[in-house]
Amino acid sequence: MVEIKRYSPVAFKVSPKRVEVRDNWTVVLEYDGEGQGANYLVDLSHITRFDVQSSNLDAIKPFGVTIPQGLCESNLQDGLLINRMNGIQASIFCLSGKKPEMPSESSYTETTEVGMCMAIFGKNVFSITEKLTSLDFMDPAKKTPFLYQGPMSHIPCQIITLSRDGEKCGIIFTASRGYGKDMTHAIMDAGAEFGVKPAGEDKFKSWLGSL
Repeated sequence: MVEIKRYSPVAFKVSPKRVEVRDNWTVVLEYDGEGQGANYLVDLSHITRFDVQSSNLDAIKPFGVTIPQGLCESNLQDGLLINRMNGIQASIFCLSGKKPEMPSESSYTETTEVGMCMAIFGKNVFSITEKLTSLDFMDPAKKTPFLYQGPMSHIPCQIITLSRDGEKCGIIFTASRGYGKDMTHAIMDAGAEFGVKPAGEDKFKSWLGSL
């Protein structure tokens, strides 16, 4: 039996330094020349993501983590990010990199392979994003983490602001898979003046652990 080989829709113009094969994805842990930068862009398309829908969403507790009650509120706990999209729907990002077992309930749909997913973090993140979207990530009325469902680089996205804390600033976002190449180009171009660099999963986990 031939195993499925999974490919990320995101590609950077630098060579991987360390990789790991995980669930048939080739996951880049570190890129050549990462070093110490001010801002990083990471491909997270391999991380497991779910959509959960129910008319009684408040009764569901995915993997033991509570779904936020407020619209577009997010909850980050033990590497699991849950975002309230509307009254009956939430999205789940397994940021630890570990693939959990698919829940047996019919409310869940795995969405990993239909989308691309990236993170941008560093001290100039919001200077970069203001070139790509009119969304206000610094709205004082919003407490991190929080979700926006809106355009970035003219593409419909789910964008979660995880931190607005100085050099720890960062967002994670997902969109349809077919936009991976164009979004990567747009972000790298917008971040060129701020020295944005591609980074591997290890750099992302280090940043996430600092929040």
